[in-house]
Amino acid sequence: MSRTGLASLRREVLAANLRLPRAGLATLTWGNVSGVDREAGVFVIKPSGVPYDRLTEDHLVVVALADGRVVEGDLRPSTDTETHRSLYRAFPSIGGVTHTHSPYAVAFAQARRPIPVLGTTHADTFDGAVPVTEPLTREQCTRDYEFNTGQIIVELLEGDDERARTVPAALVAHHGPFAWGADAHASLDHAVVCEAIAEMALHTLALGAVAPPQHLLDRHFTRKHGAGAYYGNPDAV
Repeated sequence: MSRTGLASLRREVLAANLRLPRAGLATLTWGNVSGVDREAGVFVIKPSGVPYDRLTEDHLVVVALADGRVVEGDLRPSTDTETHRSLYRAFPSIGGVTHTHSPYAVAFAQARRPIPVLGTTHADTFDGAVPVTEPLTREQCTRDYEFNTGQIIVELLEGDDERARTVPAALVAHHGPFAWGADAHASLDHAVVCEAIAEMALHTLALGAVAPPQHLLDRHFTRKHGAGAYYGNPDAV
């Protein structure tokens, strides 16, 4: 990777991490965002335990995609680094990963319940429920815990990159949400949506949910995604 390319990725990852508390997704230092450069074989991630109000580009850690080595950085990378690496290695479409402990999504994760599709707000981003993993086994927790956390997401999605693209988040049982996207900012956007639809779902379930028709959900997803998408004005951004 060129120094210019690495500097650009650092700026992107820093900006995405700083958005976490502003978006209401981070309490204390609970959360992290990373971004990958696949051609260079590295990803950049937040360091472990550094408060967001002190975080700078110099704090960020560059990690080798192949083996998890720290390539650049004086601090320890996020404890969730191996989970990010596991997802990057499994799904080629992923360019950024966000992990949070946002309360509504965590509530579903702790209850081991997927976030159901109850309306069009959900269907605008996710083509189906946000799924929840099985709990990790004792053996998975004892050895390579963080990498295995990524692997149970991979198994949940059956290693299907297309499914990862159309359902860009998952809940790890008893833990919380991981979201991903084309880059660091897209992954954070999906984490924001995941938390919002979790809150909406909880209120809807309390009121008594009625399943929406599938054709309505399909219409909302396809107007934003795929070859026939027509939502927005990309040239105006």
